[in-house]
Amino acid sequence: MSVNAWLKAQRPLADRSLVSAIWLNTANGLLAINQAWALAVILDAVIFKDADLTEVRSWLWGLLALFATRALIVWHAERAAFQAAASVRVKLRDQVYRHLQRLGPAYLSGQQSGALIETLTKGIDDLEGYYARFVPAMALVMILPPAILVAVMPMDWLSGLIMLITAPLIPLFMILIGSGAEARNRQQWQRLARLGAHFLDVIQGLTTLKLFGASRREIEILARISDEYRHSTMQVLRIAFLSSAVLEFFASVGIALVAVLIGFRLYDLALPVPDWIPIPNLTYLQGLFVLMLAPEFYAHLRHLGTQYHARLGAVAAAEQLVQILDTQPSQINPGKEPLAATPPFGVRFDEVSFSYEPGREVLKGLSLEIPPGQCIALIGPSGAGKTTVINLLLGFLVPTRGRILIGWQSLAELDLDDWRRHLAWVPQQPRLFQGTIADNIRLGRPEADLATVRAAARRARADAFIETLPLGYDSPVGERGTGLSGGQIQRIALARAFVRDAPLVILDEPTANLDPESERLVQEGIAELARDRTLLVIAHRLSTVRRADRILVLDQGRLIEQGTHDELIAAGGFYARMLAAQGPLQQGGCGG
Repeated sequence: MSVNAWLKAQRPLADRSLVSAIWLNTANGLLAINQAWALAVILDAVIFKDADLTEVRSWLWGLLALFATRALIVWHAERAAFQAAASVRVKLRDQVYRHLQRLGPAYLSGQQSGALIETLTKGIDDLEGYYARFVPAMALVMILPPAILVAVMPMDWLSGLIMLITAPLIPLFMILIGSGAEARNRQQWQRLARLGAHFLDVIQGLTTLKLFGASRREIEILARISDEYRHSTMQVLRIAFLSSAVLEFFASVGIALVAVLIGFRLYDLALPVPDWIPIPNLTYLQGLFVLMLAPEFYAHLRHLGTQYHARLGAVAAAEQLVQILDTQPSQINPGKEPLAATPPFGVRFDEVSFSYEPGREVLKGLSLEIPPGQCIALIGPSGAGKTTVINLLLGFLVPTRGRILIGWQSLAELDLDDWRRHLAWVPQQPRLFQGTIADNIRLGRPEADLATVRAAARRARADAFIETLPLGYDSPVGERGTGLSGGQIQRIALARAFVRDAPLVILDEPTANLDPESERLVQEGIAELARDRTLLVIAHRLSTVRRADRILVLDQGRLIEQGTHDELIAAGGFYARMLAAQGPLQQGGCGG
């Protein structure tokens, strides 16, 4: 789908607000014709017919009513246009966000976070001008200038002819100049996306840059990229000002021609035209009326030219949105069946293979079993396939070969939304969002009441520190958990899992980078969580999996060892060598 076709296809997202804005502006334009007639009548009566104000009192009251009505209509039209644009932004942002969720981490891992954030924020915000300004302006140009011509032609066809001839020059030059601005708008958007992506990467890696003394070099790179963006912005503004000057010039020429022709005839001066052309006579009333309508006629064309730049900005942003929305998941789970297994249930990988790209298998005929109600630890070196196993279980990826069984059902046959309601995932670095502590715990189940939230926090060993805060569970939390320690954030993430009360819980090294006391509290919370549930623990530190019911060892996408801790130590294989390399064990894991 082309960008222009896509922008038009999003108009239904504006609901009826966009239609209301167009019709209100149309009504305002038609009232402007009546206003011009009322003004012409009053001025003709007072100036040329020596009428006093009492004789035109009814016209003055009518003119005042027109002023008030038009002001009210303009206010409602602006509000409707804003609501239309806001509706498109909200619904489109939700649509893009949900599409990114469907694409999953396999897509997101190959994208720059800063560029995606720029698209989701400023990119979608740039569409406001298109729906709030350009679309109504385009509709009004199709309605109001012809309506003004209909009013002018019966009184003075010559002025109407001048308007008809000069009017196409404005959109013609608008398109000619705009075609050059469109390419520069695209370049500007690409530079902005690159600047945003680079700036976010620098902020996230600021500590590393400081440690290696590279911060000053990055400042110079940021300054260069910013300067490129500034130059591209000035180029776009230069074209925008040129476009405005050209549009104003042709509008002024059209109004001047109409005024000159009307003035010649009102002063009974001969026009330089052949005698065989019948020149219509004008009264002062008709001349005033046509002269006041001429600026109104060109105003709508000039307004369209001005808002054409809003369209160019929207097109540049929409290209990125279309690129995201046109991207389909590389593998789609078509299943629609609900989960039939009764919790707690087991999971089995049956000869599962997966490739991110042809010739590069991450999992190679992997067969493993996660029995119901047990704590299973999955370990292995980096690149062994542990993250891929998680993404397959979460439904973000689909096996290239083989199948994943939940009870007796294949995961490929299950409805993913229903399946994910039976899962809880506690990542290595949980993300907290701006809001209260209670809001962050409720993330797993938004409808949970405060009593449920308190019980979950108590079981996750998070209640002690929460109740010491001045506002308790209503205490605000900054983005990414600003104001809380790593251990506190991890216990809030565990509390989410308790609130969700899912029969299958996936833990991705939940005790990494914690101090001993925080690690002890998190381990106690995990031990509580393991009761009557199936746990899959992805472990990087072997000290956290000693008490797992079974330990599965992955290497290069294959299951090479499995057993209890003592069995694997006695075997003296890969697990024993990894354990020796990491040093003495600490107590911990699923059983405490």
